[in-house]
Amino acid sequence: MPQKIIIDTDPGQDDAVAILLALASPELDVLGITAVAGNVPLALTERNARIVCELAGRPDIGVRAGCDAPMSRPLVTAEHVHGKTGLDGPELPEPTMPLAEGHAVDWIVETLRREPAGSVILCPLGPLTNIATAFARALDVVERVQAIVLMGGAYFEVGNITPAAEFNIYVDPDAAAAVFRCGRPITVLPLDVTHKALATKARVDAFRAMGTRVGDMVAAWTDFFERFDKEKYGSEGAPLHDPLVIAWLLKPDLFSGRHINVEIETGSDLTLGMTVADWWRVTDRAPNATFIGDVDAEGFYALLTERLARL
Repeated sequence: MPQKIIIDTDPGQDDAVAILLALASPELDVLGITAVAGNVPLALTERNARIVCELAGRPDIGVRAGCDAPMSRPLVTAEHVHGKTGLDGPELPEPTMPLAEGHAVDWIVETLRREPAGSVILCPLGPLTNIATAFARALDVVERVQAIVLMGGAYFEVGNITPAAEFNIYVDPDAAAAVFRCGRPITVLPLDVTHKALATKARVDAFRAMGTRVGDMVAAWTDFFERFDKEKYGSEGAPLHDPLVIAWLLKPDLFSGRHINVEIETGSDLTLGMTVADWWRVTDRAPNATFIGDVDAEGFYALLTERLARL
């Protein structure tokens, strides 16, 4: 049976590619998509999620709007990377599929109560506000979660929005701290691994060579958002962050990491949002997450290209 997942997201070009990869993969049953404020405000993230579903030919996927701000802090966004819409680059039509009724957090709670316990994996691709809010409202659903596989944080690479913090965790560190304390199995795809999966020219050309609308769109999105990272890092391509979450579900043998303790800094102005990852196991704090450190980049892009070509 396909693995049941919920994608919680703030699209973002790389979020969009992750959604496409999931919808192109029969091993996964996407129960729904929940939007959260992050890369851009909520009104745009829920719009963008619907655009991506229509691009994939899946207007049947329910997209619901969730939290429009972090749990206790002002919203920080990333238009400087993703553009004012979050999906800047190619021309995009407005979505015609309606936004599904109800608040995303309520739907997460209802779905976890409805589905068999231990059957649903949560896949957060943005700030963890929706997930932490669902857990806070309904403690009974936490133990019903099979696992959480998320993109966020860093250890060696450290920060991309501050010197110490990765964007998704920094936007809502209080939510991240709550999720990392939830007691369910957590797998983290941090900057350390996403920066080993660069969207080089040859890899972007492979998307365009598909000769499909999806291939052209993914190539155009990548061309747009990688301009910022290539200038920032001086690399030959930009890291394609969020699709690694879906790739890990499909082919975990492409990845390696360590089961370690990860704590979230919520008090310091200097290191707010830092994922304090005990990679070398120098503390006696109990492990609470599998922190991925490496990926077979060629294998990842082969998988991504083959799946996107199906759409």
